[in-house]
Amino acid sequence: MNILFYLVPKSNVVYVYDDYTIAQAMAVMEKDRYGSVPVLARDGSYVGTLSEGDILWGLKDRSDPCSGLLEHMHVRQLRRLRDNQPVNINCTMEQLAHTAVNQNFIPVIDDDRIFIGIVTRKSILNYFLEPEDTNA
Repeated sequence: MNILFYLVPKSNVVYVYDDYTIAQAMAVMEKDRYGSVPVLARDGSYVGTLSEGDILWGLKDRSDPCSGLLEHMHVRQLRRLRDNQPVNINCTMEQLAHTAVNQNFIPVIDDDRIFIGIVTRKSILNYFLEPEDTNA
């Protein structure tokens, strides 16, 4: 089975760019209440994953988080605890399942590392739990 059947395309994915300020990233995450989102460079390449914890710990490490850091510090300046590992568009469902063990979503990239979307752990579980079509 091709993973494209389970891909949430980039146009439907909430993500932030690495040059967003922390305030901009927080606004994006707050709007849809996501705890983590993909981080992209402006060229569309996948950079990593930003979590609420990354923001919290990044601000904690600053001497005065109220001194305008939210408006002036960029996402790329935060140390990220854990990036969701991307897979290539040509990976198998089995490879995808192994990657999903430790990730809620799997970023999907093309051969040039350009982000094209995500596959959610839920869709992978549904794939393996769906009864096989006996009419095929």
